[in-house]
Amino acid sequence: MYVIAGATGRVGSAAARELTDAHADVRVVVRRQADAERWVARGAEAAVAALTDRAALGAALRGCSGLFVLLPFDLNADDLDAHADELIASVAGAVADERVPHVVMLSSGGADLAEGTGPIRGLHRMERALLETGTTVTALRSGHFQEKVGDVIDVARETGVYPVFASSADTAHSMAATRDIGAVVADALLHPPIRSEVVDVLGPVYSERTVAGLLGAALGRELHVATVPEEAWPGALMEAGFRPHIAQSLAELYRADEQGLLAPRGDRAVHVSTEIASTIDALLA
Repeated sequence: MYVIAGATGRVGSAAARELTDAHADVRVVVRRQADAERWVARGAEAAVAALTDRAALGAALRGCSGLFVLLPFDLNADDLDAHADELIASVAGAVADERVPHVVMLSSGGADLAEGTGPIRGLHRMERALLETGTTVTALRSGHFQEKVGDVIDVARETGVYPVFASSADTAHSMAATRDIGAVVADALLHPPIRSEVVDVLGPVYSERTVAGLLGAALGRELHVATVPEEAWPGALMEAGFRPHIAQSLAELYRADEQGLLAPRGDRAVHVSTEIASTIDALLA
């Protein structure tokens, strides 16, 4: 039995679909009964539990051979570190309580660093906490998600501007589609390693200027690429509606990316292939 936490999210749902399509025994963990019903219709078991509820989560993990888990980034949290640590303590505690043999965790490039990476700091602590339980951990560290382009579609459509929070729009980055990451999750659960490992998930390489061109073509209009200078990042993010402490955390993340702190440094790499034009078409559909 494989347990998928976060089955309503992009990566978790993709992993659960891959596993159910392979006729594996799957139990999804969701927060609402309504979300559970569609997975039951696909042949999965479902448990309703919050990741912060150690006892309920432990019950959902009972008897499983592998777990997929992630650390949600809550834009409404008053204290990002406290929120992350509450989740980490609950998840790691439930894994230890139920002696889960293998955990696949959605992590990120830069999670090997304890400081200077914004919200990725929590992923660093989660990797460490899971390792301390004695389980075998597969930490999947992806770079940029292709789906992040969805955050600027409305602005691009309405204003013709494609904002870039970096010093250059021409720096190329690996960008993986979340459906591909879900497939990697499923494969890791079905074929667990003999020891804990960090796996870099690398997608096709694009610059933000290239992505802007592809998005503009899909929208039927030319987009102006506007790089936002570093000193303006927090203010621009607050103008976009983010709370000040969230804006500061995201600005630190962008700064870490600029400094190369999020570069792949895993034990091995898996390359995935979905092109971002396909992802843009799906987001616009």
